[in-house]
Amino acid sequence: MTATPALITRPGGQILADALAVHGVDTVFGVPGESYLAVLDGLYPHRDSIRFVICRQEGGAAFMADAYAKLTGKPGVLMVTRGPGATNASIGIHAAFQDSVPMVVFVGQVGTDFMDREAFQEVDYRRMFGQMAKWVAQIDRADRIPEYVAHAFQVATSGRMGPVVLALPEDMLVQQATVADARPHSPVRASPGPAQLESFRSLLAAAQRPLLMLGGTGWTRQACDDIRAFAEANRLPVTCAFRYQDLFDNRHPNYVGDVGIGINPKLAARVKESDLVIAIGPRLGEMTTSGYTLLAVPRPAQKLVHVHAGVDELGTVYQADLMIASGMPEIAAALRDVKVESTAWAASVGEARAQYEAWQRQPPIYTPAGDKAAEAPALNLWEVVQTLKRVAPADTIITNGAGNFATWAHRFWPYAGLRTQLSTTSGAMGYGVPAAVAASIAAPDRTVVCFAGDGDFLMNGQELATAAQYDGALVVIVFNNGMYGTIRMHQEREYPARVLGTALANPDFAKYGEAFGGFGAHVTRTEEFEPALKAALAFAREKKRPAIIELKVDPQAITPNMTLEAIRSAKR
Repeated sequence: MTATPALITRPGGQILADALAVHGVDTVFGVPGESYLAVLDGLYPHRDSIRFVICRQEGGAAFMADAYAKLTGKPGVLMVTRGPGATNASIGIHAAFQDSVPMVVFVGQVGTDFMDREAFQEVDYRRMFGQMAKWVAQIDRADRIPEYVAHAFQVATSGRMGPVVLALPEDMLVQQATVADARPHSPVRASPGPAQLESFRSLLAAAQRPLLMLGGTGWTRQACDDIRAFAEANRLPVTCAFRYQDLFDNRHPNYVGDVGIGINPKLAARVKESDLVIAIGPRLGEMTTSGYTLLAVPRPAQKLVHVHAGVDELGTVYQADLMIASGMPEIAAALRDVKVESTAWAASVGEARAQYEAWQRQPPIYTPAGDKAAEAPALNLWEVVQTLKRVAPADTIITNGAGNFATWAHRFWPYAGLRTQLSTTSGAMGYGVPAAVAASIAAPDRTVVCFAGDGDFLMNGQELATAAQYDGALVVIVFNNGMYGTIRMHQEREYPARVLGTALANPDFAKYGEAFGGFGAHVTRTEEFEPALKAALAFAREKKRPAIIELKVDPQAITPNMTLEAIRSAKR
C-alpha cells in the first residue's frame, strides 16, 4: 500500500525549492532579482545538492540552461526576475523552442495585489512567451506549486520537448501553505507500432537509393548505438541535420556529411536523387532542407519516412509516406534488428563517404592558383582546425554561436558522438560562450572549446566571469575579422561595395581573457596557433580558468570557398 504523502506547512518559496529537489534538479542558472528572493531563500537548505549558478545577464543564463539540457539530457532550469530579466532571457527560450530543448523557466512577477496596473516591470508572460513556449502559466496560490511544477517538468520533457515558463507573483512566494510534495515527473514518449515497422521494412526493402538523416533531441547513448547498428546492418549512408552532427560519429565509414547551411553540393544532389529519405528526429525545417528545396513541399519527390517525437509536427509541412510518432530511444531500439537485402545500394556508402572526405580537404580560399598564389591569407583557418584535431581530445565539446566562423567547425571538425556539439538551430549569436561555460561546469572532466566570432563573442563574453567563479576550464577561439561577417557577406552579395552597419571596432580579446584571471594569446600566422592552443589547453586544465585565443582573421577569408572580393565581383 502506498503511503500518503506528508502534508507540510511552508512558504511558497520553500515549496518551490523542495519541488525542484523532488524532480531531480541539481543545477539552476539565473540572475537574482528581488521578485523571487523567497525562492533563493527556499534554495538555501538545498545549497549542497542544488547549485545556483550566478550568471551576468539573463540571455547568457538562458543559453546556459539550454546547453546544460543538451549536454545532460535533463531539463535546464532557469530563474530570472520580472520585466527586464524576462525579456533578456527570451533569446534562450526562443532557441530552446526551435531546438526542442526541455527547459523550465521561473520568472518573478509583481504581486497579485499590483497586477494589471502596469506596475514596475510588470509583463503578461502568457502573451509574451505564448508563441515560444510549450506552456506558459502563472502560479497564484502557494498550495498549487507542487501541481504546477510537476506539470511543467512533464510538459517540458514529453513528446516534442521544449521550454515551459512559470510566472511567480511575489506575494504568492511568501504565502504559507500546507501541501504535500508531488512525485518525480516521468516523461511520456510514444513508440512505433508493429504495422508501422512492417511498412517501414517494406519501404526500405523496395528502395534503390535510401538515405538516413538523423536530428532532433531526446537521443541517448543507447539510442545512438542502436541506430548505428541499424545503419551498419543495412549499409545506409548517414547524414545529420543542421547542428545535430554529434548524433553519429563523423569518423564512421557510414557518415557522409551534414545537411544544413553550406551543404556539400554532392550531398545535396544525393538527397535530391534519393528514392527514400528516412528522417529520424529532425523537424525538417528551413536550414535542414536548404530552404525547403531538398524536399519539395508538401509532397517530396522522394519517398519520405518521418519519425518525430511530437505528433503535431508530423504532416505540418511534409506529407510523408510513413509518419511515426516516437521517442528516439524507442524507434532506435525497434530498428536495431531490422535488416533487409541491401545489395542494390551497398556501393553508395563508399561513394558518398569519398565525396565527404573530398569535401574535408583544404578549401580553395587557401589554395589559390596562378597569379593568385601569393595572396593566400597568412592565417589558414583550415589548418587551425587540423591542429585542433591533432591536439585536442576526440570527445572535445565544441560550442559555437552564429556566423560564418562556425563553418570551420561544422565542416571540418569531426564530431565524435553524442554530446560533443552545442549550438543552436535558431542561429542565435552569443550562444557559444555561455554554452561553453555551462559545459565546463556540468562536465568538468571534459575539454571544452568554443568557436566565436568577434561580434558573436561580444554578445555574451561577460559570462567568462561566471566561468572564473565556478572553475570553468574552457578555451575560446575568437575569429576576429572586424565585422559582422555573415551580414557583410550578404551585404556584398546584394549591395556590392555599399558597406554600412557591419564594421566593428573591437577590444583586445586576449587581454579581455586575462582580465578574468584567464589566459590570452594573439595569433596572426598559422604557425603561431599550435603553441597558443597547447598553452591555452594546459592553462585551462591546470588553473580551472577560461582561456582566449584571438585569431586575427583576414576579412577576405569570409567562407572556405569564396573571398569577399569574389562575392562582390559576382554581383557586378
